[in-house]
Amino acid sequence: MKVLSPSLLAILSTFGSLSAAIVEQPLEYKSGDVLCEGWQAYDDAMTGKRPGVLVVHQWTGISDHEKEAARKLAALGYNVLVADIYGKGVRPQPPAAGKEAGKYKANRAQLRDRANAALDVLARDTRTDASNLAATGYCFGGTTVIELARSGAKVKGVVSFHGGLDSPTPADGKNIQAKVLALHGADDPFVAAKDIAAFTAEMKSHGVDWKLVNYPGAVHSFTHKAAGNDNSKGAAYNADADKASWSEMEQFLKSTLRR
Repeated sequence: MKVLSPSLLAILSTFGSLSAAIVEQPLEYKSGDVLCEGWQAYDDAMTGKRPGVLVVHQWTGISDHEKEAARKLAALGYNVLVADIYGKGVRPQPPAAGKEAGKYKANRAQLRDRANAALDVLARDTRTDASNLAATGYCFGGTTVIELARSGAKVKGVVSFHGGLDSPTPADGKNIQAKVLALHGADDPFVAAKDIAAFTAEMKSHGVDWKLVNYPGAVHSFTHKAAGNDNSKGAAYNADADKASWSEMEQFLKSTLRR
C-alpha cells in the first residue's frame, strides 16, 4: 500500500498491562476517479500479518469518533482503516450531512463501490491477513457495512452500530458471505419497525448467520458522546449501550476472525 500523506501520529496507549505503540496516519487512495482520504491505525510493535478491520464513518464523514474506534481496535491487534465514502475534503455538517448521506443511500451500487474500494486497500496492506477481514460502521456507516456484505465482499463479519436496517433489494441477501451483527437502539425513532422486519426476513430467507441486539432506552447515535443526552431529539449518547455494544463487537470479532 502506498501512503501518499506522509504525516504520522504515534500515540502510546496502555491497555491493562500491555503497552502498544499505535501509529495513526491519513491514507489517500482512489475509488474509481475519486480521491479519498481514509485514516489508518495499527500497532507498530506487532510483527507479521494480522486481521484487518474496516471502519465506516457516520453522516458527517471521518471524525474523531471513528479515529478513536480505530485506535482502540488497533490496540486489540487489528490492522484498521477508516474508509472515506464521500471523498477527500468532503466533511459535511448538518443539515448538509443529511443530503450527502442521502446521495449514497439512494444509490446503493455507488455506496458498495466506495466501501469495496476501501476494503481492497486494507486487504492489500502488507500488515493485513487478507483472509481475515471484517467491517464495522456507525449510523450511515452501519448501513454501509451491511451493503458491503450484500455486495458479496469477502469479509467474515460486519458490525452495524445504530445503522439503517432497511432492505431495498432483499434478493441481494443471497450474496452475503459474512456473519452480520446489528447493534440497535431499541427506541431509535429513525429505524422503522417495517425496516427491522424486512431486514430480519432478508437474513432468515437467505440463511445468513446474523444477530440483532436491541439496547433498551437507547436511541439513534447511542455511541456518540457529541449527540448529547436528550432522548427526545431521537439521537443521544447512552453510556450503558455504548459500553455493552463495544463489548459485543469485541467478542464478535474475536470469535469471527481467527488469530
